[in-house]
Amino acid sequence: MAREERDREDLLRDARALVPRVGLQVELGGRRVEVFAGFRGDALSLFFDQDLVYHFNAAGELRRAFVGGRLIKAERRRLVALDRRRSAGEVVLEREELSQAAERSLLDAAMGLLEALAGALDGGNAEALGEEPAGGKGLSRLREWLGARDRLNVAASARL
Repeated sequence: MAREERDREDLLRDARALVPRVGLQVELGGRRVEVFAGFRGDALSLFFDQDLVYHFNAAGELRRAFVGGRLIKAERRRLVALDRRRSAGEVVLEREELSQAAERSLLDAAMGLLEALAGALDGGNAEALGEEPAGGKGLSRLREWLGARDRLNVAASARL
């Protein structure tokens, strides 16, 4: 893990393990949000602007996230938050298992965002910024993936 934070790279160009991948400008909650979606097999990764990230496994279960400045990961079908604590020479991750209420709140908020994204795509409130590979059907796969979700669950592990 990097000791210094910086804006993420150009994911459309650089996230070559995610195929297909698509960049969008989407109207969500009254504001324009840059969204990046990419697939590794059937597993989806979604980035909303610079501060909100969700990684799902092939079954559509949440395996990792970055929410509110916290790293979140799945362990034995529960969510664990990892908070970065910096000292002069190192970064230490402090682990905290989320309460069931906090976990459900995070999942419900993520589901609400996914539903809003699906609604924006269906309502024509999204502008494609690019797709790799060109003609790779990233947008149609994203729509299909979003349409197949009615609830989010936690993966058994943070790994694919």
